[in-house]
This record gives sequence, structure tokens and C-alpha cells, in this order.
Amino acid sequence: MSRGERLKELASDLSRAVETARRIGLPTTVYLLSMALVEVREAVADNDGDDDDAA
Repeated sequence: MSRGERLKELASDLSRAVETARRIGLPTTVYLLSMALVEVREAVADNDGDDDDAA
């Protein structure tokens, strides 16, 4: 599994966790997970433009 694929999987996992935390009423957890999701999505975007991860 490539780094990009792992990052996309992590983004998906974080997104599900945000929705679960939102459903059960954990606002601080929603905020923290959302911030982590932003960081991972930025890493995915950076990785998508990077063709050098084949090493």
C-alpha cells in the first residue's frame, strides 16, 4: 500500500470517527478529529502532486 493510499484510508477513518463523535455529542472530540482530518487531507493533496513516492 502506498503512502497516498494509507493517507486516504486514514482520512476516511477520521471522517467516520468525526461523524460518530458528532452523533454521540462529543464536541471537543469532533473538533480535535476535524483538525486532524484537515491535516491529513492537506497531506493527501501534497502527496497527489508528488510523483517521487515510488521509492
